[in-house]
Amino acid sequence: MSIDPLMVLASAVVGFLVGMTGAGGGALMTPMLILFFGVKPSTAISSDLVAAVLMRPVGAAVHMTKKTVNYPLVGWMVLGSVPAALFGAYALHLMGNSKSAEHNVQLLLGSALLIGAAAMVLRYGLDRRSGHRRQGLIGEVVVRPLPTVAIGAIGGFVVGMTSVGSGSLMIVLLLFLYPVLGANQLVGTDLTQAVPLTLAAALGALAFGHIEFAVTASIVVGSVPAVLVGSLISSRAPDRYIRPVITFVIFASGLKYVGVGTTAMGWILGAVIVATGAVWLAYVRPRRAGLGAGDSEGAPHGGREGSALPVNGSSPAIVAGTEPR
Repeated sequence: MSIDPLMVLASAVVGFLVGMTGAGGGALMTPMLILFFGVKPSTAISSDLVAAVLMRPVGAAVHMTKKTVNYPLVGWMVLGSVPAALFGAYALHLMGNSKSAEHNVQLLLGSALLIGAAAMVLRYGLDRRSGHRRQGLIGEVVVRPLPTVAIGAIGGFVVGMTSVGSGSLMIVLLLFLYPVLGANQLVGTDLTQAVPLTLAAALGALAFGHIEFAVTASIVVGSVPAVLVGSLISSRAPDRYIRPVITFVIFASGLKYVGVGTTAMGWILGAVIVATGAVWLAYVRPRRAGLGAGDSEGAPHGGREGSALPVNGSSPAIVAGTEPR
């Protein structure tokens, strides 16, 4: 068994993004293994799932120590995701492991992620204009069980059908169901609920898939330290830095799932980065420079900003009927 240094480096990049966003692991790691390293699709999926059993608990443990995990949310999501993952795998088995069925699910997932990324950008702009702060405290959140179980079930079914892709979709749905939560809390919650889901999927891969241990070892060596670093950053960084990274990773995942080629995807993502930088230099930076010293944007969790507003899983303005002071 030999470790591939380039695969280790590439896995480190993906692991860092997973630690930062809780999303993008399957959507980025598996295509990377197939397109750049010539790994067979079945082997790439199985090896990635087994490596994720070690990668995701590391990120989850960091967020647990930083108290950015909502355990009631985790419980309700797992209640939906694990049975749904088994059902998705069984449904795929009934279809005879139909490649067309799997392709259709991935195409639908990609379209949903692209729409979700666009909606997240729109919501971010509206939040900035209205002054809403998405930094509610975990202990104040009123969990909505049925929608949360549904999110877990949707993500679990996608895992069962395609073996990849649930993290990005779950993050999008959680962001809209609980919009007042900071992005670091959603990342921590998603990484934690993914642990039992990934374990179940990995056991299936070990039983029915083909594991190439050299590939798995290379992924683990690169991704585990990187997901630790990414998780440390995401658990401490202000929401305004984490949420754009989540949006970017979800957008990239969506492009990959709708079938955008590697070269075209690189040009599109590069253009998005350049355009975002231009907007920041032309609008966001001058506006932020003009803010007074007393402005509380980006205040850390637990401060006045995070505790002064009621939190029930919906916008503070909707709850109170007024704009936040």
